[in-house]
Amino acid sequence: MLCMRHAESENVVARTAGALPDARLTPAGHEQAARAARRLAGEGVTNVYASTALRARHTAEIVGRALGLGTVVTLEGLTEMHAGRLEGAAGAAARLLVLETLRSWIVDGDLDAAAGDGEDGHAVTARTVAALTSIAAAHPGATVAVVGHVASLTTGLNALCGLRGRVWGAPLPHAVPFAVEWDGRSWRCETWPG
Repeated sequence: MLCMRHAESENVVARTAGALPDARLTPAGHEQAARAARRLAGEGVTNVYASTALRARHTAEIVGRALGLGTVVTLEGLTEMHAGRLEGAAGAAARLLVLETLRSWIVDGDLDAAAGDGEDGHAVTARTVAALTSIAAAHPGATVAVVGHVASLTTGLNALCGLRGRVWGAPLPHAVPFAVEWDGRSWRCETWPG
């Protein structure tokens, strides 16, 4: 499985918090997605999955088209963490609260934490792990591309691969694929592009 964060999007540039399902890719994001597709050429990717968010779907569609693949499969479980009333909030205070929440999940292992009235770490971890596990089970031995989000991918992969803070301070860059392996018994995340 080759995972990646979506390419640069309007919500990232505007520094707004939350899942924001309708945020579009920026022009730079379109270029990043095309670069990711070139990196994946020759990797034998058979399927492309994405969260239901527009920025992830568009990233995956650019990759899929370049690789000559069919329809992108979307999974709700891959969406970004929902920030409740902070959804769409701009500014340092909202972003700091979201960042502190993610740090609690990844570094401290405190999955009870939530950004205000948004999702807690248990919810994000459970749905992301379920999505990644279902993808791996559907394609044993195959190489698939998965486009997600920084918080949900980091949280889910932390649970699956036991990253426990090794990746803190190294957020996933936009549209940089990295290998995540499932051998039928255990998960491995040998590299982290951040």
